[in-house]
Amino acid sequence: MIYYPLLSKGETIGITAPSSGAPEQLHPVVREAEERMKKRGFHTVIGHTVWSQNKAASASPKLRAKEFNSMMKEQSIHHIVPVWGGELLIEMLEYTDFKKLDKKWIMGYSDTSVLLLAITLKTGLATAHGPNFVDVRGELMDETTAKWMEVLSAREGESVVQSASSCYQKEWDHANPTSCIFHLTEKTEWKTISGKEEAFSGRLLGGCLDVIRHLAGTPYGNVKEFREQFTLDEPVVWYFENDQMNATELRRTLVQLKLAGWFTECAGILFGRSSANEPVDHYTVEDVYSVLAEELNIPIVYDIDCGHQPPQMTFVNGAFAEITASNGWGKVEQFFT
Repeated sequence: MIYYPLLSKGETIGITAPSSGAPEQLHPVVREAEERMKKRGFHTVIGHTVWSQNKAASASPKLRAKEFNSMMKEQSIHHIVPVWGGELLIEMLEYTDFKKLDKKWIMGYSDTSVLLLAITLKTGLATAHGPNFVDVRGELMDETTAKWMEVLSAREGESVVQSASSCYQKEWDHANPTSCIFHLTEKTEWKTISGKEEAFSGRLLGGCLDVIRHLAGTPYGNVKEFREQFTLDEPVVWYFENDQMNATELRRTLVQLKLAGWFTECAGILFGRSSANEPVDHYTVEDVYSVLAEELNIPIVYDIDCGHQPPQMTFVNGAFAEITASNGWGKVEQFFT
């Protein structure tokens, strides 16, 4: 079975930096997020790693893991939201105490998804792929981003519906901040490789492909064991986002995961919007999706609300989900069972 934490107003959220921390010039951004979270009814405890950044990480792998382990064991800290992603979270996995994980939400995306997926696969504890701490520092939150609170507050046996956003952010414009941080200027359009309506269901797993691909073949990426131990071999619905890979590197990555067995009993795949996916010799990302759909004989939905072009839905690793997509629109209902 999957174990679901429960978020309640008034609880304390631990803020740590298992990947990158905040250089000094960005400390005010962290303080701003801290203040917004307080106004939304949550207390925060900010770890030491958040305030430092050197050589592509907040601290040594052992120190990052030590702070994370400590927050997971500390009873006065109810949930954990990393400040943001980065580059080298995978370094701390071997020092992470997977045997003593309390029932707490851990939420984030980008490099943080390495930790999220590893925890769910090894322990059956649900984790949340959603906004990082600094992404909720706006005076307001758009409807899609704001769903993170409803998702994390759902009780076991309940379900939460999330629908496609109306608009998304194509690129950052830090010089002109908005009340919700993001600049949602482009029309959202969910697409299917078949060009037809698609509907499928299964247990959600996923994250940022650039980094979670490195879990395959390690003790932290055993999808087969997870399915046998925690989901009675139910099919998987994968959700992925691509931060930096071009079309051929993306293809190599997906073939690797296929050969590693990650797509055994896969019911369908969701791909997030991306500013990457550059074509190589006229080989496009749509070519990548098409050949994968044919190889696996599954539906593929792409340009969904997930990843580095916000806003993004909150996907719960381990939750059972029903997905529908048609005519540029889509819906995900997650069941906490």
